Amino acid sequence: MLMWRLATCTRTIVRGNISSRNRLRSIATAASTAKAPSQQSLSVQRHAVDATQMPTSYRTFSSQNTNPAVNYVCVHVFVSVKPGTENDFLAASLANARASSLESGIARFDVIQQEDDATKFVLVEVYKNADAPAAHKETDHYLAWRESVEYMMAEPRRAIKYKNIFPATAGGWDYGDGVSLE
Repeated sequence: MLMWRLATCTRTIVRGNISSRNRLRSIATAASTAKAPSQQSLSVQRHAVDATQMPTSYRTFSSQNTNPAVNYVCVHVFVSVKPGTENDFLAASLANARASSLESGIARFDVIQQEDDATKFVLVEVYKNADAPAAHKETDHYLAWRESVEYMMAEPRRAIKYKNIFPATAGGWDYGDGVSLE
């Protein structure tokens, strides 16, 4: 009976059912606490495989769903600010990012700061189409950001455009409605 339950749980785990994963974990725990190894506990060890060890045909990625692929424009803006202006730059950039994340043409707008040099930032901007970057640069919040951070720049900021490869669908990039960003 235990072997049948284990095999059922293993098949269900491969399909991604979390409650079955928890059942398998409890079966594995029960089997591993037995005093002598049995055929059942050896079976648990053989079948309890980490998802990263499974063939990709058994795992589901966001790019494998039925949503159509997207051609998003990803822009990384590299910024170096003058020492002492980091907090002001961060405050201005967060205000811009909050407003930008509400734009219809923006899938993501991330602000990241380098760990070992607080004067270095990267703005990760993911646009839903080729026209969205130009539309973003016409918004009031972008114009206010650009003007407010201009004196903070230690050097001219530089941007590099990328095309997205993975995730290949909007579901892997978009914030979605009702998602808390803070």
